[in-house]
Amino acid sequence: MTRTGGCLCQAIRYRVSYEAIDAGYCHCRLCQRSAGAPVVAWATFPRVTFEYTRGAPGVYASSEQGQREHCTECGTQLVFRHAFEPETLDVTLASLDDRTTIQPQYHIWVASKVDWLQINDTLPQYPDAGPDHPDAG
Repeated sequence: MTRTGGCLCQAIRYRVSYEAIDAGYCHCRLCQRSAGAPVVAWATFPRVTFEYTRGAPGVYASSEQGQREHCTECGTQLVFRHAFEPETLDVTLASLDDRTTIQPQYHIWVASKVDWLQINDTLPQYPDAGPDHPDAG
């Protein structure tokens, strides 16, 4: 399965050639601040299946846990690379050209969720990174 995506201004384009390993909503404070939004939806892919096909992203080390990649022209956040999971990376679901093919499966860092956001689905909710992640609290 090949998926394509990119930023708002189209200066950066990417391709990922693999099925998503998983996908979820992140409510952590770093995602909130980096996106200016209450939640960010991500899909995880093997790092070797991802490539930029146009442009080069800006890179920001948002914490010791990883770096965020974004368009330096329009600011769209595209990728998160975990320091502790070097074989995978996360792609923002909304930056995919077809955002309907991957559905989030869980909510993580719900302990940081903004009070006025109501989660009305039945997906699992974890107060931290979830049971399968090395940085789970």
